[in-house]
Amino acid sequence: MSLRRRSSRVPQLLLAASLMGALLAPPAAAASAHRSPSGEPGGTGGRGLPLRVATYNIHAGAGMDGAFDLDRQTAELLSLKADVIGLQEVDRHWGSRSEWRDLAGELARRLRMHVSFAPIYSLDPAEPGGPRAEYGVAVLSRHRIVSAENHEITRLSTQDPDPVPAPAPGFGEVVVRVRGLPVHVYVTHLDYRPDPAVRVAQVADTRRIMAEDRGPKILLGDFNAEPAAPELAPLWRELADADPGAPTFPAQDPVKRIDFVTVSKNRVGVRRAWVPESLASDHRAVVADLLLRGDGGAEAGAGATEPGPMSPGR
Repeated sequence: MSLRRRSSRVPQLLLAASLMGALLAPPAAAASAHRSPSGEPGGTGGRGLPLRVATYNIHAGAGMDGAFDLDRQTAELLSLKADVIGLQEVDRHWGSRSEWRDLAGELARRLRMHVSFAPIYSLDPAEPGGPRAEYGVAVLSRHRIVSAENHEITRLSTQDPDPVPAPAPGFGEVVVRVRGLPVHVYVTHLDYRPDPAVRVAQVADTRRIMAEDRGPKILLGDFNAEPAAPELAPLWRELADADPGAPTFPAQDPVKRIDFVTVSKNRVGVRRAWVPESLASDHRAVVADLLLRGDGGAEAGAGATEPGPMSPGR
């Protein structure tokens, strides 16, 4: 997508707890669903903690028809019934296309979820004293977010007239606790250009950052490349693709799958994955039911932990 504002400022991480609200929507039909032959991850009988995750490029709140409609996207997200959602193309007071609204904060309140927003761009306010104009990725979570970080990866800025690949923020990471088990969740939006060179560098950066962490890991995002793309091949050394068996883009008559739920091998199992049919964005979401394993493959945590206030991000 084309972003018209320019700035060389480096954004700061915003981490905020959601307020309470309530909306209801009926479940959406799944376009397809895949599971392992035994119905459980790796055919192991399914010991672990269940977690439903999703990834969704929200197109700055606009549907396939180009109309901004956050109510429509709220209903779609509610229908997923996901515990953790990774969002891409998220505006926060960015411009008129999204009515200058904080989309991450509004969606979190409407869905009654915690939120961590990681801006790719953070520009000076349009008016003195106003909020910064930001655009990036976000994580919504029903589980408490205990820490968050906005990592830099290689980017080719859309805000500079003559950009060169350089480190820039917008690779979001949060740690959530699922019945006491720390789970690392990452959300990303890889370069959209046909030349894969920047994505090659971004994949290398992603693997380096994720290698610093232990335990179950989940990478959500719009990779702007299909599963067999050569630039994505290094990811599959450590990660498993929760293949939903259906394309995700464009939302109307999709022809390719560029949106992903991926998980760390041997620590997270995929029970099933699917692509709901929806025109609420120009992408379709990917949803996956997972099973998490603690150290040694054992189930972690003695009991369920209710979502609570988030501690400050690290």
